[in-house]
Amino acid sequence: QVQLVESGGGMVQAGGSLRLSCAASGSIFKIDVMAWYRQAAGKQRELVARITSGAGTNYADSVKGRFTISRDNAKNTAYLQMNSLKPEDTAVYYCNADIIRIGVPIALPSWGQGTQVTVSS
Repeated sequence: QVQLVESGGGMVQAGGSLRLSCAASGSIFKIDVMAWYRQAAGKQRELVARITSGAGTNYADSVKGRFTISRDNAKNTAYLQMNSLKPEDTAVYYCNADIIRIGVPIALPSWGQGTQVTVSS
């Protein structure tokens, strides 16, 4: 059993900052890629940022220069620092991780329950 728990969402004014956290727990051998997705009302879920176990990162064009993804492998935790937030960043943010479970030789995707981020103008 593996669980991802997000925290740090909330409401902020445009130009403000938030930091999201995603903690993985359970029968974890190793975590490969960790990522943040978001889904705004009425829209499809989209990739925001991803980070490999070696700390290589990729970002959606819409967040480059404003968001920073990082991870602490010892804590099985990923973070998303969001600065200069815009109203169009409003969405439910989901954590995703490819996790190799103890006793299972392949990485399987896991999702968190999501955390709401609301940016007011």
